[in-house]
Amino acid sequence: MNLQTDTMTRRFVTIPGVFAVAVMLTLLIPLWVPLAAAADLVRGKHRLPTVRLLGFGVCWSWLETAGVAAAALLWLCGQSGNRRVHYALQRWWSKNLLASLAATCGISVDAQGMDAFSTGGALHFVRHASLADSLVSAYVVTNIAGLRPRFVLKRELLMDPCLDVVGQRIPNYFLDRGANDSAPELDAVSRLVSDLSPDDVGIIFPEGTRANPTKRQTALARIGERDPERAAKMADLQHVLPPRPSGARAMATGAADADVIVAWHVGFEGLDSFGGILKALNRRFPPIRFVARRVPGREVPRDERFDGWLDDQWLRMDAEVADALVARNEGK
Repeated sequence: MNLQTDTMTRRFVTIPGVFAVAVMLTLLIPLWVPLAAAADLVRGKHRLPTVRLLGFGVCWSWLETAGVAAAALLWLCGQSGNRRVHYALQRWWSKNLLASLAATCGISVDAQGMDAFSTGGALHFVRHASLADSLVSAYVVTNIAGLRPRFVLKRELLMDPCLDVVGQRIPNYFLDRGANDSAPELDAVSRLVSDLSPDDVGIIFPEGTRANPTKRQTALARIGERDPERAAKMADLQHVLPPRPSGARAMATGAADADVIVAWHVGFEGLDSFGGILKALNRRFPPIRFVARRVPGREVPRDERFDGWLDDQWLRMDAEVADALVARNEGK
């Protein structure tokens, strides 16, 4: 089965599936709202997290359906290759998804250090802690900074219809993390950012997966088997995972003169699973604090020193996240 056949087979399942979810959740609102509310109240969850999460599910499924319908209309009008209108569709999608999160779950974003995005032509290395990281990054880059993101994302996210259809019409790369030969994947990542304009930002999550304590200990143990010195250096990490440098290095090589925007956020801790999300939604949710800083390209090594430089950025990030979490908890 070739790649085009795989794509059509996947879309034949996911696109009608999301539309069916949207219709069913909407039609069954009179049924699931009281049942979910009763289940929440019986368990002492007075902020009704199940109701709120299902409410977001209604918004998400209809936004997905609308996004795919818009993409289909663009295709019918011969505009499937028009990047400008697809970036506009991406801005609309991320803005309204975040607005839906705010309306249903009380999750909003307080973005700081936005002068780091004063111009594009840069790489953006971001902390990864939740299912919503890519949405927040897309919102910040497209709606606040007014730039065009080029994401490196895991291939599994192609199961999201909007990411599948729209995300493949604009410059993004969906990485096969299980590839037997990583060289073609890394070459593709490098090419993705080889022609960045002042309006473009290449985005990657160097940790490679959502952080939690179990994953952190597993990652450190694996590093210790290969590189005890690096494991010792990263052993005190408390909030982030040791970065996997290969993808970020490929980006830095592909955009040899680009600045790097390093970003972290607090507020998504524990939201790396649906169970964690339900638990978090049962409390008041302060705004997600998103913080970015820009490192000039001349300060970013593009040789064998890059891995150590990236580790240093993540150690600094871990300390800043720790301080921000203390301040966040004290403010409750």
